Amino acid sequence: MSRERIVVAGGGAAGFFAAIACAEARPKSEVLILERGPRFLTKVRISGGGRCNVTHAALEPRAFSSRYPRGERALIGALHAFSPEDTVAWFERRGVRLKTEPDGRIFPVTDSSGTVIDSLLHQAEVAGVRLRTRTGLEGAVRNAAGGFVLQLTNGETMQCDRLLLATGGARATTGPEIARSLGHTIEPPVPSLFSLHVTTEWLHALPGLSVPDAEISVAGTKLRARGPILITHAGVSGPAVLRLSAWGARKLAESGYKASLRVNWLPAMGATEIAAEFGIRRSTQSRRQIASVPISPVPSRLWVRLVAHSGVPGQVTWTTLSRTRATALIDLLMKTELAVDGQSLNKDEFVTCGGVSLREVNFRTMESRMVPHLYFAGELLDIDGITGGFNFQAAWTTGWIAGHAMADAEPIASL
Repeated sequence: MSRERIVVAGGGAAGFFAAIACAEARPKSEVLILERGPRFLTKVRISGGGRCNVTHAALEPRAFSSRYPRGERALIGALHAFSPEDTVAWFERRGVRLKTEPDGRIFPVTDSSGTVIDSLLHQAEVAGVRLRTRTGLEGAVRNAAGGFVLQLTNGETMQCDRLLLATGGARATTGPEIARSLGHTIEPPVPSLFSLHVTTEWLHALPGLSVPDAEISVAGTKLRARGPILITHAGVSGPAVLRLSAWGARKLAESGYKASLRVNWLPAMGATEIAAEFGIRRSTQSRRQIASVPISPVPSRLWVRLVAHSGVPGQVTWTTLSRTRATALIDLLMKTELAVDGQSLNKDEFVTCGGVSLREVNFRTMESRMVPHLYFAGELLDIDGITGGFNFQAAWTTGWIAGHAMADAEPIASL
């Protein structure tokens, strides 16, 4: 009888985690990772600016799953099976020390993604996982034994008992095409986690400026996010923008990435409170020009632009500020309208919305509900999270479940 073969298509985070889990639990089987590119774990390498945001500080699974615009309900049970705490324990048991930053993101203490990559490669070697680069999956069909005949990019044909598709985001077309050829529905892919291009000219004079707390919304929708914003040479980025783009991925794509973005630069204050701040300045700094006395936390360079854009002349002081001009400035501080005309992918994330329909996957095992012995993990599924380690956690969780399910499955007829 030939040795059972389990093939993992995709050498990323989900693929490695699944292969290691399967090989550790089923050492007599051949577990093989096929990677189309020249290197494994390339997204791990560049994530978090090269630091690798491994996961996010533990939340109750239902609260944790609420950070996924797509996949929230499906992941609740999966996160009970393999949680962020399990991820931290898994890596630390294998010598990767982790740290939690104030915002909840978890990184290796080395601040190097190489630490995570080295650990995964080492664990794969110890578990006996076979690794092949420059060898991708081109196609897959069922065979009479219940397994699969695989067509590889190098022209080779291979057979396997079980197949895990973990080929990454649906922007890569091969994984979705193979899943579709085997009978699965593919939700159309569109970008998630992206910056917004803005045509508003005065904003372009402030590249690199960071605003620590702002609230943004898209006119005519319920899309809203709050947090830090980074002004770029082309528009706006930063955590608040990335979160809004994740939740609004499909709606923004449908609009052709043309929208009116409303920004509240002082979300912690209402109009009455801002007016009271104006009154204090009128009493204590009456002769100072408006543009020279920003209201915290609005950066001074941005404040100058907002004052000018509101129509307040540069020579106007607090004591000469009219009620009409004060109202206009307050309105602008709370409702700046920025014209959006496009998007650009966040260089560290490359996340897509879309992929294999979650209705067609059993999240207790990550096995296809339509094709026995076919499994899915990672971003090929229609799952994506906001920034902060949530996308990697989905990869670890779905990979771990798939790996153990493949190991626990009953053997099928020998190939």
